[in-house]
Amino acid sequence: MHTLDGGLSNVLEARGNDLSGGEWTARVLRTSPDEIVAVHREYFAAGADVATTASYQTRDAGLIRLSVELAREATDRVEGRLVAGSIGPFGALLADGSEYRGRYGLTAAELERVHRPRIEALVAAGADLLAVETVPDTDEAEVLVRLLAEYGHPAWLSYSIDGDRTCAGQRLEDAFAIPAEVDCIVGVGVNCCAPADVLPALRKVAATGKPGVAYPNAGEVWDAEAQQWLGTGTYDVGLVPRWVEAGAAWVGGCCRVGPDAIARVAAVSGGRS
Repeated sequence: MHTLDGGLSNVLEARGNDLSGGEWTARVLRTSPDEIVAVHREYFAAGADVATTASYQTRDAGLIRLSVELAREATDRVEGRLVAGSIGPFGALLADGSEYRGRYGLTAAELERVHRPRIEALVAAGADLLAVETVPDTDEAEVLVRLLAEYGHPAWLSYSIDGDRTCAGQRLEDAFAIPAEVDCIVGVGVNCCAPADVLPALRKVAATGKPGVAYPNAGEVWDAEAQQWLGTGTYDVGLVPRWVEAGAAWVGGCCRVGPDAIARVAAVSGGRS
């Protein structure tokens, strides 16, 4: 099992960085790249073996390339540490919470024009694999999976979900079937969802034969209008063994899950195998 990192934004903010504006964590790539390296190193020190790049919310090829370079630097060339190039959904680029709704009203060709250059930039920069994450909609997933098959670079695909549906309301069985036959996709699952939604989703992933991916958020709810997380965290590391039993091969955390939690994930799971 691979231990993923946790949220990048929460640790950057705790270190005093300003993430306001549409680029979110990518803003720190411009202003304080050493801070990105420092956060990646915090997660590696906690026991993660995958660093997810700060490219989730940018289309800037230069920043995408830099995000991979910084994550690679943070690995300190330790064997087994991987760099996962983050590709967020189109909705993340809007910075209005659309990644939790989907249904943007774009054609497949329009979505392809958004995502192809991002995939190309991450592959060219040398990311070990692609983290295609927080996808809310099967329409967008179909475009992304087609592109991933074309490039043939290792990748995982994870959906943002609400209960037993994608955030756009589609059945998870249908959503998980989309990447099932693509060889370069090394994991399928969910992220930035409620921790309680992970296990039922992984049981549906198991039917595809693909390794599972699980990195929920802390259990709070994002208020896009107020630009803040609401509620109480419910991320329980005690759930991790059940996720692994259900087929999860990539486990970590998303928004508001920090290095302390990832250290416990690594301890519970036994780390990389």
